[in-house]
Amino acid sequence: MRPLTDEETKTMFEKLSKYIGENIKLLVDRPDGSYCFRLHNDRVYYLSEKLLKLATNIAREKLVSVGTCFGKFTKTGKFRLHITALDFLAPYAKFKVWVKPGAEQSYLYGNHVLKSGLGRITENTAQYQGVVVYSMSDVPLGFGVAAKTTQECRKVDPMSIVVFHQTDVGEFIRNEDTLT
Repeated sequence: MRPLTDEETKTMFEKLSKYIGENIKLLVDRPDGSYCFRLHNDRVYYLSEKLLKLATNIAREKLVSVGTCFGKFTKTGKFRLHITALDFLAPYAKFKVWVKPGAEQSYLYGNHVLKSGLGRITENTAQYQGVVVYSMSDVPLGFGVAAKTTQECRKVDPMSIVVFHQTDVGEFIRNEDTLT
């Protein structure tokens, strides 16, 4: 386990800023202690400094994971956000989308959000902006990318895609064999 390089940190923070903007600072400097990001086997983990000190006692090749997996770097150097980061990013999300109860199940099966399933959307959401998808009862369901702006969402037909699916909490069940 090692600290991220400058290039890796930049790539990861660019991805996180699509969802939480300037609130990235709140992830690192928390009132309950200092937290950091560490890389292990192409995966980025978020953990407290206290836990990091304890993990140094374990040999690198014996260590499976420590902290919360935020995502992984692909072979091409891109950063992919994992659903395990949802609980940490959802409270700081700048742009949110709420889906109707009838469209919740479809979204959790890995489908895009259609206009007919859209409950609410944050004002001034730009096209291709990262959004956190919520149920109408304010339970975070996953991540997506806005396919239309807030104004366009009001005018499109009910079968148009308004949010592109990226990942959701149903992924735990669909991909339980491959998730680590």
